[in-house]
Amino acid sequence: MKLKANLHFHSKDDPHDVIDYSFQEGIDEAARLGFEVIALTCHNRFIDLPEYAAHAAKNNILFIPGIEKNIERRHVVILNADKDIEKIDTFAGLAAYKKSRPAAFVLAPHPYFPTPYCLGEKLEEHIGIFDAIEHSWFYSKRVNLNSKAETLAKKRNLPYLATSDTHELKILTKAYAVIDAEEKTAAAVFEAIRLKNFENFSEPSKFWSEMIISTLWGDARKYRQKYLVRQKRRS
Repeated sequence: MKLKANLHFHSKDDPHDVIDYSFQEGIDEAARLGFEVIALTCHNRFIDLPEYAAHAAKNNILFIPGIEKNIERRHVVILNADKDIEKIDTFAGLAAYKKSRPAAFVLAPHPYFPTPYCLGEKLEEHIGIFDAIEHSWFYSKRVNLNSKAETLAKKRNLPYLATSDTHELKILTKAYAVIDAEEKTAAAVFEAIRLKNFENFSEPSKFWSEMIISTLWGDARKYRQKYLVRQKRRS
């Protein structure tokens, strides 16, 4: 069966970013757009709530719990994990975690973007941990920071998987994958990805309005929120 999937999705539950929509609102929009698999990947917070799975199922969507975890200060997406993943903060620890939980799936998000929290050289250094490399929505006809990631995926024979790293619902269809899985389960979805039984769909973003201005606005909101939290603690 072919399943429209986004395996990198944030919601208002995220403790790091300022997100305008709840998980339920995100699922409702994803269902409207024909998605059948969504993985929730909040920063450094693992969420696996029965009511989330139930709401997704009601909308014909498979809910996969995950996290975008800081591992040695670099972002790593771990899917089908459990609450213990919040304690992991080194690549050695992640390797041990994955060995003890073979059902987990590890994705390298936006690895070569020019920020200190992206994997960069750590990706090749620890390539054995990763099941796939992300094809990010964040590119334009003018600037494509995915190129190096795609080259490495080919070199290492790893799946190169499109996601929208959703922080705004309007970008849900900017990049996604249609996965040809044997059944609608997390295990079957991951197996299909490993076998490269999927097709990526993406479109270039507008450099200024969708990439630069959107990023600056998002950062401004995030720093304002942190400032307000600090002020509240002091009062």
